[in-house]
Amino acid sequence: MAVQTVASSPGTTPVDLGPAAGLSCRECGHRVPLGPVFACEECFGPLEIAYDFSGYDTEELRRRIEAGPASIWRYAPLLPVPADVARKPNLHPGWTKLAKADNLARELGVTGGLYIKDDSGNPTHSFKDRVVAQALEAARAFGFTTLSCSSTGNLAGAVGAAAARAGFRSCVFIPHDLEAGKVVMAAVYGGDLVGIEGTYDDVNRFCSELIGDPLGEGWGFVNVNLRPYYGEGSKTLAYEICEQLGWRLPDQIVIPIASGSQLTKIDKGLRELITLGLVEDRPYKIFGAQAAGCSPVSAAFKAGHDVVRPQKPDTIAKSLAIGNPADGPYVLDIARRTGGAVEDVDDAQIVDAIKLLARTEGIFAETAGGVTVGVTRKLIENGVVDPALTTVVLNTGDGLKTLDAVAPTSGPTATIRPNLDAFRAAGLAG
Repeated sequence: MAVQTVASSPGTTPVDLGPAAGLSCRECGHRVPLGPVFACEECFGPLEIAYDFSGYDTEELRRRIEAGPASIWRYAPLLPVPADVARKPNLHPGWTKLAKADNLARELGVTGGLYIKDDSGNPTHSFKDRVVAQALEAARAFGFTTLSCSSTGNLAGAVGAAAARAGFRSCVFIPHDLEAGKVVMAAVYGGDLVGIEGTYDDVNRFCSELIGDPLGEGWGFVNVNLRPYYGEGSKTLAYEICEQLGWRLPDQIVIPIASGSQLTKIDKGLRELITLGLVEDRPYKIFGAQAAGCSPVSAAFKAGHDVVRPQKPDTIAKSLAIGNPADGPYVLDIARRTGGAVEDVDDAQIVDAIKLLARTEGIFAETAGGVTVGVTRKLIENGVVDPALTTVVLNTGDGLKTLDAVAPTSGPTATIRPNLDAFRAAGLAG
């Protein structure tokens, strides 16, 4: 395995970034050295991490992973991070539970095994801790002093917490009308929180402008100039799912779509495990899930288009409310290549799915989890998802962050006087 290094700042000692060998354009294949860049200078396509995985012994790698910490850092040999990353001050996210959802499986008619990958168990209760942890290590390597992002909520909290733990300044940007719980969680870590009047797409455009301005000097935007590193955090979901299944691929996996990066990186992680010989190479299907009020990728898939037409979001699933998803076309490619699909559900179906998962498995998902469960049910009913195959459904966040979605229909069964006669009259006695 070749080791790639990059100078953290002029005149300093290069920093080891493990097997990361450079940045490669997803469109034209142009390669550039590792650095805080995200767009190809040749064609303006997105850059992603390219690796040199040569020299690994599969069984030794498997033993090393299994002996590693109960976090994403067990996969450090496959990530763009220094070898000693587990000893640095960070939140150590990952290794969340893969819950076998037998009760939900009976409700949905699944016989091949149904699992919920529940990422609400991360430090700030969403999968965003994974991606921020990767971006933070890149920020250290490149000498940034401020950690920032554009966010629909969960990412803002993850950046604030990670920066606080690592001793970075943070300044994050959000749409002005996010759920109150996510605003409070982003603010409580003590960094700067800036509401932008507009949608997430407006926020993201502003951050892109700030990067090119002297005001943004020394800033690492985890999902902009650090995006190639940030995205690698999502592929640890693929690693964990396969390891938790006994080093085998799931037959089917249902993933929520916001920007689409999570879905594309999970596919990348699955393919890497196949290349490394850690799992058997066999077919798997990837399904994307969107809210009907912001479903540009689903609409393109159903229409047979290769281009995603932007939409103006109008949905309770605000964490998925990205009307112009950067990875949309790549999601379409993956769904079609694997024999999967992209589907959407409306707000009422999202709420119903949140309550179904809570009632059957004791997992309280945020609205994005309602989207994946709702889409899974819809795809089973439509004969698209095979109930006889092993299926993994992602829940990417905690329902306590999106209480407003279920509050109108969730409350006391009855309010009674404190006596047995009142309890009997309410009809609640077993």
